Amino acid sequence: MSDVNLPPYAQIAAELRDQIEKGTLAPGDRVPSTREITQRWGVAMATATKALTALRQQGIVRPIPGVGTVVGGRPPGHGRPVALAPPAGPSAPAAARRRGTSDPRLAPDRIVTAAMAVADAEGLAGLSMRRVATELGVATMSLYRHVAGKDELLLKMMDSAFGECRFPSHPPDGWRDRLELAARTLWAMFHRHPWLAPALSVTRPQPIARGLACAEWVLTALDGRGLDPSTMLTIHITLVNYVRGTAVNLELEADAEAASGLNSEQWMDTQESAMRSIVEAGRFPVFERLTATDYDFSLENLFEFGLQRLLDGLAAVIDGRRGRRNGAARRERPADQL
Repeated sequence: MSDVNLPPYAQIAAELRDQIEKGTLAPGDRVPSTREITQRWGVAMATATKALTALRQQGIVRPIPGVGTVVGGRPPGHGRPVALAPPAGPSAPAAARRRGTSDPRLAPDRIVTAAMAVADAEGLAGLSMRRVATELGVATMSLYRHVAGKDELLLKMMDSAFGECRFPSHPPDGWRDRLELAARTLWAMFHRHPWLAPALSVTRPQPIARGLACAEWVLTALDGRGLDPSTMLTIHITLVNYVRGTAVNLELEADAEAASGLNSEQWMDTQESAMRSIVEAGRFPVFERLTATDYDFSLENLFEFGLQRLLDGLAAVIDGRRGRRNGAARRERPADQL
């Protein structure tokens, strides 16, 4: 039985270890994958990954390319470890050679889908050609016949993620509603794929064909409003970078929760005494007064607040410039036309 006082990943590891000790999972048996753990225990993929990592570090399980994670022997104190028998049937590389490039598991869309599933679950740190091959049940080298390497694979993943963005065929009339819809669409995409925000570069933009659909949506909303090309492009980049910059915290928080076993609220509770000792020194009276109230931090609220303030600021640029241009035109018209 697991200890409820343990962090979630440790509870899952303890339950799996208990099954191994009781013989429910015998040496050589495949243990639940990270995806199966998330479904069975209702935890994040990062938590599932850490549970399996803990078992591997204890020497209880071991990964086998093309097979998955299997029981490597009995836990310490339960007799001599039992050697694993080789997988039945032909080896993965040999089977891949016989199947050639017609293997349906190696269809381009399946490779990208598998890679995105790994990154969604384990972050970019967990993404590798070998890891994707394991998910597909193929030899690692067989992937290189379809994708040059991890960098190219990442570009395909990013393009696929942007392809999920859907904009209405009949857009809102105002520029603000269109930009707000674009921002929310990006925010939802980053939520589905937390790895995407840190992978996306603003200073060195990647050639992502379907990413241009979002750019076109924003630029079309700004077109014809008296803005010069440089200002239009800067507004688009500023909007995307705001959403991306906020979304970077999604993967950081997921990694922190997996490492600590604590969500953000639980972690803040552990820091309360240390923070209080700093604040109560009297050097930060305004901060002390404000934090004495219940402040419910939410990344969603932070995104909403910042988005509306950003749009307010852009209104001064977009609508203000149009007002100044119209005013100048009126001043230039002859008196009998006013």
